[in-house]
Amino acid sequence: MDYLFTEQQQMIIDTAREITNEKIIPVRAELDEKNQFPREILQDIAKADLFSIFVPEEYGGLGGGCFEIVLAMEELARGCVGVATSFAASALGIFPVMIAGSDEQKQKYLPEIASGSRWAAFGLTEANAGSDASGIRTTAVEDGDFWVLNGTKQWITNGGESQIYSIVALTDPSKGARGASIFVVEDGDPGFSYGKKEDKMGIRSSSTRELIMKDCRIPKDRLVGRRGTGFITVMKTLDMSRPGIASLGIGLAQAALDEAVTYAKQRVQFGRPIISFQAVQHILADMAIQLEAGRALVYAAAKHIDNHPKDMSKVSSMCKVFATDMAMKVTTDAVQVLGGYGYMKEYPVEKMMRDAKILQIYEGTNQIQRNVVGQELNKEYS
Repeated sequence: MDYLFTEQQQMIIDTAREITNEKIIPVRAELDEKNQFPREILQDIAKADLFSIFVPEEYGGLGGGCFEIVLAMEELARGCVGVATSFAASALGIFPVMIAGSDEQKQKYLPEIASGSRWAAFGLTEANAGSDASGIRTTAVEDGDFWVLNGTKQWITNGGESQIYSIVALTDPSKGARGASIFVVEDGDPGFSYGKKEDKMGIRSSSTRELIMKDCRIPKDRLVGRRGTGFITVMKTLDMSRPGIASLGIGLAQAALDEAVTYAKQRVQFGRPIISFQAVQHILADMAIQLEAGRALVYAAAKHIDNHPKDMSKVSSMCKVFATDMAMKVTTDAVQVLGGYGYMKEYPVEKMMRDAKILQIYEGTNQIQRNVVGQELNKEYS
């Protein structure tokens, strides 16, 4: 469908598409097999200025909004969701600074993110704080001109690869979520280290590690926003980032549909290509219908967020649920169309199916997203 992209938006799509076709697709199977972080590809993405999309112009970025981020991530995910996740994690990691940081913090960190010379990551999840993000136990205590952080973050995307981390910690544990604050921790800070690299089912080129803070001392000016407002910033951050996860589902589903249709036109059974059989046509038709419906919702949600940044929780969660559930079904159907070949690593759809599952889980499970939508509906109709 023609979404009437601006010249800049089409340039973003074309640039991301070129990187996907020339840099990502040729090596995605190797990256997956070796569990290898795509450092060189991220450097190519940086050279193409794609890291600058989400950074305001005054800090060296292109000043794009949620819609522009979605367009880039969709194209990158068509090549590999693991690579696209590594790119997306840097945006997620720096959003708290963009939302609540001081001008000094923005001047210090945003130009580096825009240039791609440094990457960011977001440290929220802990062993006992997953869907219940308010259950964090990491603490931050004032000590003269420093904050001292203690705790462990779990399953952090880009952990050990990024240089800048937005860490959620309790500055007043007695207040629960209202006692949470956000801090910038940098690679090399005293008392800051990394745990093991996780061995995952999918998105294996994306690095997932523990972040360990043991008497980690950081300067006092690394507090992001006001003390005790961290949880509000976390919610705003996730509202901004979830359409990006939805767009990963769109790109992945497009890739799966492309593979399934191409195979169905080439595979001959009973003397003719299997795409000529109605049973296969119906599977492909449903895949295409669901994909276009998901794309329309994600694009509409992203545009809504750009125009109504204070009213985004419901649409952000809605598009994340729909697009990622759709990606799981479409990739599973692609494996079915390819039959036995689809189950083999020789063809990319088995990887696509493995990659799809995490989209329903990270940055808030789809069950939690449905809670958000339900709560917002309750408010609207009260």
